[in-house]
Amino acid sequence: MAVNSIAKPRPTARSGDKAEPGDKAKPGDKAKSGDKANSSESASTPAQLTNKEYKKELERLQIELLYMQEWIVARGERLVVVFEGRDTAGKGGMIKTITEFLNPRHCRVVALPTPSDRERGQWYFQRYTAQLPTAGEIVLFDRSWYNRAGVERVMGFCTEDEYNDFFRTCPQFERALIRSGILLFKYWLSVSDDEQERRFQARIRQPHKRWKLSTIDVEARARWVDYSEAKDEMFAYTDIKESPWWVVEADDKRTARLNLITHLLSQVPHERIEREKVTLPPRQQRAYKRPPVSTQSMVPTHYEVP
Repeated sequence: MAVNSIAKPRPTARSGDKAEPGDKAKPGDKAKSGDKANSSESASTPAQLTNKEYKKELERLQIELLYMQEWIVARGERLVVVFEGRDTAGKGGMIKTITEFLNPRHCRVVALPTPSDRERGQWYFQRYTAQLPTAGEIVLFDRSWYNRAGVERVMGFCTEDEYNDFFRTCPQFERALIRSGILLFKYWLSVSDDEQERRFQARIRQPHKRWKLSTIDVEARARWVDYSEAKDEMFAYTDIKESPWWVVEADDKRTARLNLITHLLSQVPHERIEREKVTLPPRQQRAYKRPPVSTQSMVPTHYEVP
């Protein structure tokens, strides 16, 4: 699967998909605003949390995400976060955790379906640029333009020329987004083969998860090594200084959520926006007789929870 027509750094050999030191941003890369990756804090021993402590810390981080969103809205910033990883890596759950309390008027999740015939005839990045945020908006991509470097490559949905052109164009495309003022962050959720197998089996057994398992997912499981090679090729070309890949160990979903959200908050140099104190006005008082409840179609009460 090597791309012979483009000069590139030699990818680090890996087994499976677990994050290796070579997956991280290179030493010497210029630190981003608010970057804590090389600080003593990140090098310290991770805090061991109970489930109760996890919920409390997650709530704190979700509130901080709200402050970040308010800053983005007030400043007219544009934030794009790309989530990639193998099937079952936890991208959907991660995005739900991030967006749980955010204002949906200023935050969108983009999970594009298979391209239409019209979209196949467009410039590859065209349907993704249409989803980019406007001022004061956050857009989270549940998979992104990197489909070409992953599933399209492995499953043969693109030609060799299209694949090569993607790697020529992608770094320049992302640099252009950043030059335009977009805050762009890319996360790879790394899951081991054993954990992916466990999650696949759970999807097969549990009805509420079965919709997540597609024929493409099943085929992807059979092509584990092909996907590993495609991921390493992707990193070799697109893990650039301006827009590095940030790898998140995702075998434990709760740990991954805390670590990724903490990192994202550290990357966006936000501050709390002072809001005017809200005082509720007195409720209106005037004579008015409402129609009886019996005139309305009421939902039957099948349950009562004390």
